[in-house]
Amino acid sequence: MATKDKSIWILIIFILSGIVVGSLIGDIAAKSGGLWWLAYGQEFGLREPLSVDLSVIKFSFSLLIKLNISSILGMILAVFIYRKI
Repeated sequence: MATKDKSIWILIIFILSGIVVGSLIGDIAAKSGGLWWLAYGQEFGLREPLSVDLSVIKFSFSLLIKLNISSILGMILAVFIYRKI
């Protein structure tokens, strides 16, 4: 009985692709009349960048996560497709 070796990196790529495609669909659905609920979501994180100036190196860090219904559905669909492959 042979088992398939599935890589965790492929799963991560599938999930990120599902989130991106779902988010795009949600943005398009927000402009339509009947599918506005797909764009309903929440965003959280650092809105203003955190800056560190060390005189030699200066860098900024900011992270904002925006989830909506369609991106969650895209993530679930991506995991389902990954399991079927």
